[in-house]
Amino acid sequence: MFEQIDKFADQCITLTPQERELFHSLLKFRRVRKRTYLLQEGEICDFEAYIVKGCIRTYYLSDDGTETILSFAIEDWWVSDLYSFTEQKPSNMFIETIEDCELLIIDHKSKNELYQKIPKFETLFRLLVQRSLFALQRRFHSLVSQTAEQRYLAFVEKYPQIVQRVPQNQIARYLGVSPEFLSKVRSGIQKKK
Repeated sequence: MFEQIDKFADQCITLTPQERELFHSLLKFRRVRKRTYLLQEGEICDFEAYIVKGCIRTYYLSDDGTETILSFAIEDWWVSDLYSFTEQKPSNMFIETIEDCELLIIDHKSKNELYQKIPKFETLFRLLVQRSLFALQRRFHSLVSQTAEQRYLAFVEKYPQIVQRVPQNQIARYLGVSPEFLSKVRSGIQKKK
């Protein structure tokens, strides 16, 4: 059950067998059915979840009910609302499973214990936060500097495994276009081929 997360951790830090055992003891395994909310707007996020299996989306709702998808996450990725988790304040986002999922979850209290007992985990989680920030910066840059077609092609190239697993209307919301417009973009790309 811990093989994937151990490989993930081993990319960033070196753990003794005792440290690895403590890490495992602080993680909770959870199976979650598709279309389950892990977090809803107004709740305090008390988890960071490593995805062993499945696909999850993170999104916001505007005042008029329009959905904006911030991210998709699949196997070997982490999902959380970092602001809500860190500050223990209500979230303004939703985290929902797209597929049946298997997760390894660490709660706020356990993560603090992990930091106290094995400080090198601060390095691992700092690297995760940096990667998240870089991804958000790249995404913001693409939204303001690329056409919808360029954004779609870049998404397909970078995340081919997600394209196969996520409905097109959700990909459209992630790219910042309507599903109808994305359909036109995809048709145009097919005609060029």
